[in-house]
Amino acid sequence: MNPITVSLDQLRKYNVPGPRYTSYPPATHFTEEFQTPNPKLQTPTPLSLYFHLPFCTKQCLYCGCTNIITVNQSKSAEYLGYLEREIALRTPFVAEGSETVQIQLGGGTPTFFLPTEIEQLGQLIRDRFPMASAIEAGVEIDPRSLTLEKVEALRAAGFNRASLGIQDTCPEVQQTIARIQPLEMIAERNQWLRDSGMESINFDLIYGLPNQTLESFNRTLDEALVFSPDRFAIYSYAHIPWIKTAQKSYEDKLPDAEMKLQLLQLTIEKLTSAGYVYIGMDHFAKPDDGMAQALANGTLQRNFQGYSTHKGVALHGFGMSAISHFGDTYLQNQKELAPYYAALDNGQPPLLRGYAMTAEDKIRYHAIMHIMCNLYIDYAPLSQEIGVDFTEHFKAELDSLDDLEADGLLLREEKGLSVTPLGRLFIRIIAMRFDAYLQAETRKGRYSQTV
Repeated sequence: MNPITVSLDQLRKYNVPGPRYTSYPPATHFTEEFQTPNPKLQTPTPLSLYFHLPFCTKQCLYCGCTNIITVNQSKSAEYLGYLEREIALRTPFVAEGSETVQIQLGGGTPTFFLPTEIEQLGQLIRDRFPMASAIEAGVEIDPRSLTLEKVEALRAAGFNRASLGIQDTCPEVQQTIARIQPLEMIAERNQWLRDSGMESINFDLIYGLPNQTLESFNRTLDEALVFSPDRFAIYSYAHIPWIKTAQKSYEDKLPDAEMKLQLLQLTIEKLTSAGYVYIGMDHFAKPDDGMAQALANGTLQRNFQGYSTHKGVALHGFGMSAISHFGDTYLQNQKELAPYYAALDNGQPPLLRGYAMTAEDKIRYHAIMHIMCNLYIDYAPLSQEIGVDFTEHFKAELDSLDDLEADGLLLREEKGLSVTPLGRLFIRIIAMRFDAYLQAETRKGRYSQTV
């Protein structure tokens, strides 16, 4: 695998606001004026199940996730009971013959739950949803809350993939963001997971955190590489003090925009030099990992958990704030715990907002997902898939790609276009050219920077 090199000039040029394309249209188009779809989908569809477990015992200052801070352990048992109610309300929307191929626990801190509760949740899922013969079941893990008993419970519940929230190994950075987890702790937790038989381990890191420098983050990358994780997810820090007020405490310690771009440049060059495949955006994987293989064989998909190895699934999200996408419908649950519980107490789905895709949305969804996940568009097969002549339908968009081709982000041929290794870094920029809503949305300042 040849390392990818990228210039700071290119990073500056293409560092503009844009959607992350975990959906199309983006979630900014979801509305409370929506109609719940009628059950049931008639065609069996592989299922991807997401469970949002929101509790954390402490607030990490950098975190922008939807979470609830509590040391009251009884909260997890109560929440588990409401998840069971929600699942019962959702199962009518699952077509007979559908099988689960993917399960993900996110948060919050899924390992806030007790070992017995983790096993109960695993049993609940198996009891209510038919399982495929091979399932990818992943869990997000805060190393500080992981015990050997919880590792054993996760394996007993059928989980075979783990994502460790490392963020940064530098003690000064950890102190500033209130997330102290010494390297010895990370090593121990990683070994527990390896010894348990986890098939894949991912490390989450963040660049752009307060007190990060090129030297310190280079050391973090080196220390992480020692553990040889199967995947890396290396996210850009999102500074949103108007939402997460705790972030105001270190505003004077944040790397400037130039330093943040250099941190990204360092990350891409170091990980690709170490042999990891750059999947796109913030994901890297070893060549033999399922995510790299999904990229190679055309089954990579993008959803609200980022890149996923299964294409064409019906995504059902459970728990507060969780998002579902099945058929032509997006649904999002209530974002606060009280209204989430209140809806279920009344026997109603705990929905906050949703969106029904139009015919044009579906055409553009396929085009954008082909770019984001396959890194190419073959005009003839995609035209057949979407029911229109791609080159005619997107003539204006294709004509707009001259500058991206000149900068080496993509290649155009008579039969299609392909994203270059460099273009993977700017994949959102390429996808944005096919977004019918983008101009109005970017004027409203709704999106994060693309790099």
